[in-house]
Amino acid sequence: MSTSGQPLTYAGLRAERHGEPDGRPPLVLLHGMGGHRGEWGPLLRALEGCDPGRRVLAVDLPGHGQSPLRDPLGLDDVAAIVHQAVGEAGLAAPVVVGHSLGGAIATAYAALYPVRGAVNIDQPLRVAGFAAMLRNNEQLLRGPDYGAFWHRLAGGMGIDQLPPDVRGLAAQSEAPVQEALLGYWDELLSTPAPELQERHAERLARIAAGGIPYHYVTGSEPAPEYRSWLSAALPEAIVTVLPGSGHFPHLAHPDQLARLLA
Repeated sequence: MSTSGQPLTYAGLRAERHGEPDGRPPLVLLHGMGGHRGEWGPLLRALEGCDPGRRVLAVDLPGHGQSPLRDPLGLDDVAAIVHQAVGEAGLAAPVVVGHSLGGAIATAYAALYPVRGAVNIDQPLRVAGFAAMLRNNEQLLRGPDYGAFWHRLAGGMGIDQLPPDVRGLAAQSEAPVQEALLGYWDELLSTPAPELQERHAERLARIAAGGIPYHYVTGSEPAPEYRSWLSAALPEAIVTVLPGSGHFPHLAHPDQLARLLA
């Protein structure tokens, strides 16, 4: 894969562009909370082998890596910033790939803007339980010891399941900037759970209406009720389980994910 890998800035977001324009839809890679564009390195190397020359744009989301913090940080707001960056980079109708928080942003992007497909890596879209847990810990999240909550959360992400050589890329083990964390989670802290769920259902309905391929890649078998909900909201959604990867299928199985994208 011909790559430049030189840091560039589009719509205020630091990014790396790889590959050359051709007939294949470009890939836009969105990392998770606390992550950065560098975590896609294993996937980019895998793409070199199975899909050489594929054009890829990997960005640092607002408040992460080398991208400055922005406000607001709702899913639709960040999707709009990413879309502006995609346009400034000269890309059109990409396949949007997101991990964790990035998976939710990729879903919002696909519901709002032209895409050739969306890949959500291990970000469930039924969020009522997670939102309730955040609200129960809101005082801690807003205080000086918010990092303690983050480290407890990261402890359940399965970082120890990853190959030793990529564990350092699981940046979720480090607490993100508090302002970024609160900004991205503001919707979960302030919006009633039924409204949150309805927003995600509406996004999936727009994706379904547009006939957009949607792939959910996860590290463990989804609960039957989640599979049923996803299937009802988006009947054509494809679910792929890459076991033994915890919350990081893209780091544990980059070759398999690269073949899926190719």
